[in-house]
Amino acid sequence: MADTVTISPKFQIVIPLAVRRELGLRPGQKIRVVERDGHIELRVLRPMEDYFGLFPGLDTEIERDADRV
Repeated sequence: MADTVTISPKFQIVIPLAVRRELGLRPGQKIRVVERDGHIELRVLRPMEDYFGLFPGLDTEIERDADRV
């Protein structure tokens, strides 16, 4: 998906509706801005709760030494 946006005089841009819907973006949500090789990347920051259940069936038990709790 490729859309064109315009930078406002306050250096703001509007994320196109189709992209907001596809990514499920909400007002107030955090996005990381990364410059890489002359390009700008916008990375959606998601709360840790969004990752709960990402790997169902994954064994999360670990062996612990008796002197460690």
